Amino acid sequence: IEPWLGEPLPEERAVLDRAIAPVLDVGCGPGRHVLELASRGVVALGVDAAPNAVRVAHGRGAPVLQRSIFEELPGAGRWETALLLDGSIGIGGDPGALLRRVASLLRGGGRVLVEVEGPEVGVCPMTARIESGSDVSPWFPWALVGVDGLASLAAASGYRVQETWMDCDRWFASLLVHGERG
Repeated sequence: IEPWLGEPLPEERAVLDRAIAPVLDVGCGPGRHVLELASRGVVALGVDAAPNAVRVAHGRGAPVLQRSIFEELPGAGRWETALLLDGSIGIGGDPGALLRRVASLLRGGGRVLVEVEGPEVGVCPMTARIESGSDVSPWFPWALVGVDGLASLAAASGYRVQETWMDCDRWFASLLVHGERG
């Protein structure tokens, strides 16, 4: 949990350098990326379903909504960039459904900046829970997506991979929406 409460790391700042406003941070947690973008004068909004994360984000002054990405959101069809960092590609356990939903929120030609796992992971649905000291969340659906599984997942979800890169042993990609959105 501690990394999510700190400042964005240099490799995350480099990803944020690629974001074009307005930016929707999906699964934003305590809002560190939204706050970083706001400090740069970039219009950004975070969304997270976890009440505690949203409470922390609000306490830090981050513009964040407590909502599932699959619920109604403001600005649908007008977001230029969506962020899926810190493993948020795994939200809901079905990364294809998540990417299709995000595409429906983006402006035509919009982009998703995503963090993925390294090679040899593919697409791996699972269940997960958050543990912090004696606090343990209920199990929830999640997925891991490796850089090796991203191209086929992106294509099946209405995107093309613009580029992938590794920075400080972390993998990132830029996906561009193409074709029909849904």
